[in-house]
Amino acid sequence: MKVGEAMTPRSEVVTVELPGTRDDVLEYLQERSFSSVPVVKTTDGVEEFRGLISREDLIENPDEDQLAMLMRDVPTTTQDTTLEAVAALMIDEGARRVPVVDGELEGIVTVTDVVRAIADGDADGGEAVGDIASRDVNTTYVEVPLTVAERELYYANLPYAVVLDEEGEMDGVLTEVDIIDVARVVEGEDDTGDSLADEDDDWKWESIKAVGKRYLPTRNVEIPAAPVREFMTDDVVTVSGEKTAKQAAQTMLTNDIEQIPLVRGDELTGIVRDVNLVEAIR
Repeated sequence: MKVGEAMTPRSEVVTVELPGTRDDVLEYLQERSFSSVPVVKTTDGVEEFRGLISREDLIENPDEDQLAMLMRDVPTTTQDTTLEAVAALMIDEGARRVPVVDGELEGIVTVTDVVRAIADGDADGGEAVGDIASRDVNTTYVEVPLTVAERELYYANLPYAVVLDEEGEMDGVLTEVDIIDVARVVEGEDDTGDSLADEDDDWKWESIKAVGKRYLPTRNVEIPAAPVREFMTDDVVTVSGEKTAKQAAQTMLTNDIEQIPLVRGDELTGIVRDVNLVEAIR
């Protein structure tokens, strides 16, 4: 399968145009939950791809306002590139989105596009997930305050944690999306409520940090300090080692998730992430 068959076409890609400011990007990152936005410049009616701006770029440059200074060069691909080749590029570069460029921006191909191709049988998905799953699993405890769990995800540089109960058994899954959903932006408020960090609390930050490199920068963000059990997903979708990558990809798309715990009976034995599926077809 070629990239041109799997990508999101230019007509459906949201972009920002030079010259512009960080507010132009924030509008899309905040309201549409994008992780990054392509930057283009139009000269004499011809659109030229110039780079990409991600949430991480905004976080690392909080005082920079101009798009030209915030954007960065990223690897690109073409419509004629095979899906296996772009999968290798994603893994090698740590990129979840790759612009498709041939003189001008023609589209975007993402990790989800590759997973969808695997699910549809357009890319090789015959390998058993037990052979491609990661055996290193990021975990947290069900009674840990969400403020602490957020730091655990941040330092692990992963977008998830399997939640363990008092017996060390899997009780749920916490993701960065769960945290983003309850993070609260406050400006000029003295009393933020009992469930949120106080003004002097060590876990209150002036700008939201990057969990899995995907958090939004804001001025004052607070996270509820209640236990993880109140925010995790407790109806956990799992997969056994003999299932194929194709079956795992279908499960991810059906449930709108990026990782599935790997189990043997009731025992947690690993984690299957979307990037594991991508790496398997490189």
